[in-house]
Amino acid sequence: MFFLKKFISSFLMPVPIGLFLFALGIYFLFRNSYTKAKVFLFLTLTWFALLSYSPVANAILAPLENSHKALLQTPKVDYILVLGNGHFSNENLSITSQVNTTAINRLNEGIKHYNILENAKLVVSGYGGYDRNPHAFMQSILSSSLGVDKKDIIRFDNPRDTREEALAMKKLVGDKSFILVTSASHMKRAVLLFKKLGLNPIPAPTNHLAHNKKGFSFYFSGGNIHKVEVAIHEYLGLIWYKIKGYI
Repeated sequence: MFFLKKFISSFLMPVPIGLFLFALGIYFLFRNSYTKAKVFLFLTLTWFALLSYSPVANAILAPLENSHKALLQTPKVDYILVLGNGHFSNENLSITSQVNTTAINRLNEGIKHYNILENAKLVVSGYGGYDRNPHAFMQSILSSSLGVDKKDIIRFDNPRDTREEALAMKKLVGDKSFILVTSASHMKRAVLLFKKLGLNPIPAPTNHLAHNKKGFSFYFSGGNIHKVEVAIHEYLGLIWYKIKGYI
């Protein structure tokens, strides 16, 4: 079910949908159905134009990212949980190149709070996926290289998704408050899930994407399509979790 869910959701992203519309346009073009071909080719152009336009992309993503404010004052807690994201193992590269940008941003937010607190533990999480190393292992290496004491690092090597991360955290902390670090877009779903399981997370969202940049090159760009991909992934996740009764 886990991999089926991932497989199906991958086809509901902006680019696959746009390519499907384009393929329909080409199909009708070769069938000499010119009216239908024009309709689907126009829909394809409109689809990509709208989703690559910065104001549209930001409007889709912003409601998710604005669900929780940034944690600017560090509360006194014993644990900081950094949710996993992605990596690829290549010993010929620096660890900062092996862990992806989103995961680095999350970890930096966690370490920021760790450096303020005394005797706090930094919890890193995530399985390996198709990689030979668990994501938690890679994040622990990066954490150590950034000054976190190894004895203060706790690894969850097995969780495959946010729910499994929440269940692992519940075994560790029970109902004690802790700082929860994840991307701003993912925080709404994560907090709803954690609270449904009886946990008490203090949200520390990071990696905000829904902001306008200066310059004409940012009005239409592939980066804006990526914002929509992130948003759709989360909206689908919210729907799925609601259906399953997780939130």
